[in-house]
Amino acid sequence: MMRVKRSCALLAASLSLLVVDAAQAQSQRPVLAGGRQVQNVPLVAPRPNTFQPDISAVQLRPDQVEILRRVLGDAHTHGFKLGQFAPERAQTQAQLIGMTLAYAKAVRTGQLPASGFKNEWGLRPAAYDPTIDFINAVQQDRLAPWLDGLPPPYTGYQTLRVGLATYRDIAARGGWQPIAAGPDLKEGSTGARVVALEARLAAEDPTIAVDGAPIFDAALTQAVQRAQKRFGLNPSGIVSKQTLAALNTPVEQRIDQINANMERWRWLPQTLPADRIQVNVAAAILSVFSRDTPTLTMRAVTGRPGDETPMLQSMIHSIVLNPPWNVPQSIATKELWPKERKSPGYFRRNDFIVIPTGGGGSRLQQKAGPLAALGKVKFDFNNPYGVYLHDTPSRARFDSFSRLASHGCVRLQKPIELAKALLAGDPVWTNEKIDATLAGGDTVRAKLPQQIAVFLLYWTAYVTPDGQVNFRDDPYGWDRDLVQRIAAL
Repeated sequence: MMRVKRSCALLAASLSLLVVDAAQAQSQRPVLAGGRQVQNVPLVAPRPNTFQPDISAVQLRPDQVEILRRVLGDAHTHGFKLGQFAPERAQTQAQLIGMTLAYAKAVRTGQLPASGFKNEWGLRPAAYDPTIDFINAVQQDRLAPWLDGLPPPYTGYQTLRVGLATYRDIAARGGWQPIAAGPDLKEGSTGARVVALEARLAAEDPTIAVDGAPIFDAALTQAVQRAQKRFGLNPSGIVSKQTLAALNTPVEQRIDQINANMERWRWLPQTLPADRIQVNVAAAILSVFSRDTPTLTMRAVTGRPGDETPMLQSMIHSIVLNPPWNVPQSIATKELWPKERKSPGYFRRNDFIVIPTGGGGSRLQQKAGPLAALGKVKFDFNNPYGVYLHDTPSRARFDSFSRLASHGCVRLQKPIELAKALLAGDPVWTNEKIDATLAGGDTVRAKLPQQIAVFLLYWTAYVTPDGQVNFRDDPYGWDRDLVQRIAAL
């Protein structure tokens, strides 16, 4: 039995991905997710392909051989191991073609086989056999354009590819030396650790002029703030324990992060909907895209380690105004009933009711209202994990730079603004109607006039417009896990 996954909604007191492809779906074992038992998508046997292209009949011209050797020679720039597709290992055309097909599949849909995905990695690439495309490309003399079009067609991927080269170059020069532990470093600090700090920052920040002066001045404060922003930390300019840990992360680990994120880019479909919602789970940020342009961004609260927010793609189909919270049994048993026993009347004070379910059983529900854990708005989309986007009455966490605190769902900083944006143009659900319904307190489901795609992603390395690679913590250990799984292939 797989690990129990608790519900997404935490108690009131307390932007550059696919429904699981049935043929590559997860194991059929039941999984406890979102606080209730769900079944994984059943496996469906693929239809047999009766057409078998004769790859042995392909004859390459010398110039086509050279194209393949050039592309395979550059394969490591896509995050593959150096020499993984080394063209010098191919002594015959058949071997060169075989290696090309292996590269094409890996760079298009990733290296991880379907069996290597964790259950929470619900974003899966579509199956791809490059054989027919390769034969057509050779026959139509389109080999170079076909090969160039295999990697993910996204700026996010291409900029990470450039970033990978940068960090590999840093590693080749010896990386950076860790800064010794000690008191917080801030403006006015002096000593050898300040000299080490300046050298460390300069390894990633080309704007720093290293002078070796052992004093923490205003320019160094600004450099620290830039680094903290790249790490998603509070840009205080003070090198405290958390900032020191980020700076002391080895360059090899940063390269692994870039490789892991490039692999996850390959799990995306070849075309993203122009109108979509993206949540970066690791950074706890939600972005709304209209015609491929971000129009609304807000902070989010995502799953804490142990209650991971899964990666997935779905379609938001409706919005529940004034939603009640049907408490998952796991939370009721482990968290709420003990509170009621410890402090009788807890349920009444927090608007919980006990609902009989027959056979002597019962379930908990928290009524809609000011205390409701789901706040005033809930966004529903189909998924096997029982997760959703929602409001929350607990607003303090949005002011934090660390926002992994939910049971798996995604809490939103501006949920009503998002609801109005998604219902814009609906003749019934005007802004006034939404406001009146929320004020009235009745629970009402509003179907979207047009469903919108939602992607829950896990980006721990990405490049900002200034060309700097930004890193986030790997809170779920998924970078490390993915790198290890690929290395074991």
